[in-house]
Amino acid sequence: MKRAWFYLLLGVVSAIGLSCRTEYEAPVPYDFSDKPGSGKFTSAIRRTVDGVYAVSNGSTEFGNQVALRWTYTHDGVDTVHSLSIFSGVSAGFFSLEINQQADSLAVSGFWRKLVNASTGQAHFSLKAKRNGQLLPYTGQSLESDTLVMDGYYDTGTGSPQQKMTLTYLRPLNPAPFEIIAHRGGGRTSDLLNASENSVRIIRLASRLGAHGVELDVQYTKDSIPVLYHDNKLNLRLVQKNGLSGTINQYTYQQLKTFVRLINGEEIPTLEQALQTVVDNTELDFVWLDSKFNGPMARVQALQQRYNERARQAGRNLRIIIGLPSTEAIASYQGLANKANTPILCELDTATTRGLSANIWAPRWTLGPQTDEVNAMKAEGRDVFVWTLDETQFIEQFIGEGNFNGILSNYSSIVAYYHYTTQ
Repeated sequence: MKRAWFYLLLGVVSAIGLSCRTEYEAPVPYDFSDKPGSGKFTSAIRRTVDGVYAVSNGSTEFGNQVALRWTYTHDGVDTVHSLSIFSGVSAGFFSLEINQQADSLAVSGFWRKLVNASTGQAHFSLKAKRNGQLLPYTGQSLESDTLVMDGYYDTGTGSPQQKMTLTYLRPLNPAPFEIIAHRGGGRTSDLLNASENSVRIIRLASRLGAHGVELDVQYTKDSIPVLYHDNKLNLRLVQKNGLSGTINQYTYQQLKTFVRLINGEEIPTLEQALQTVVDNTELDFVWLDSKFNGPMARVQALQQRYNERARQAGRNLRIIIGLPSTEAIASYQGLANKANTPILCELDTATTRGLSANIWAPRWTLGPQTDEVNAMKAEGRDVFVWTLDETQFIEQFIGEGNFNGILSNYSSIVAYYHYTTQ
């Protein structure tokens, strides 16, 4: 069975040409102003809007159905609400904010397809379909009314004139499932409007479909845990700065002074990242990927501090230390006290059991592993699969219902298949 799975995987990878992905530019045409408040969209109306919608106008570009879901971020006393639309075509998504100036219930923003250069602007108004007519929605409706998102989009012209109509079908799939965004929310190489492993991408992760984020943790020369994925400073992730070598060759102050990520952000500390998750987002899961060599005590201390901070704030948040290697396991075993230190193991089931890990996280290329997954779940463990980006397998894994969650670079496509599953 595993041999058959391997050959099927090989065929898919060959077909999509992952080894020679085309370089392209896809600038986001809409810069959010992060306006506070919810405008005319009350909490009751937002709950009504969440759901699966049929696409009539616009289906050739975005498919026959989409999923709509509201998310939010906090900024002190202000809460910024945004509406995401998840498409099953080319990892497409819309990220929309409330139009405070409109007389009706309206949102505007941008759309992107992460697997190509497609991008544009869009705006929608919320209406009620009654006796075949579209009427402005006021929050009051008859039992026979149907919600409709009526709007326009463009394909890079800057003037949304192509009609798009979304008609409510049913509620979102309510089954619990963790959608975990790789590298804080998405990869720099996928041309999002924020760099991977930045504070800004963490704040945007929910808009991209994520319930949780994976963060890559390394140590600076002065032992400050920071977020960075690659082994070395390189032009894939940072702007040209004259520095080279590994993160642990430089102090945090040197990195803060001289290095900027591709989109201009500073390399954040782990503490800054966790503070952002707890204070500014609705994320409920953080996977700390241990890419450092050496003692784990500083990471453990931050994990415990922010798990407790979340608990005191009434947040249902889990911050988990990931163990991807024997070196990481050795660092974990070297901790003086392992109490209140939830862990996740990426190695085999025997190692996971031996560590009493709460979560087993096998790589997706090993296949569904149905027997192993069911056995681990029967023992009270969650099972997350990583890093799964292929639409065919995302749909299959969600449809089979074995895994508790998926780690992906394309959380928007995972969100689409999860929310539209019946």
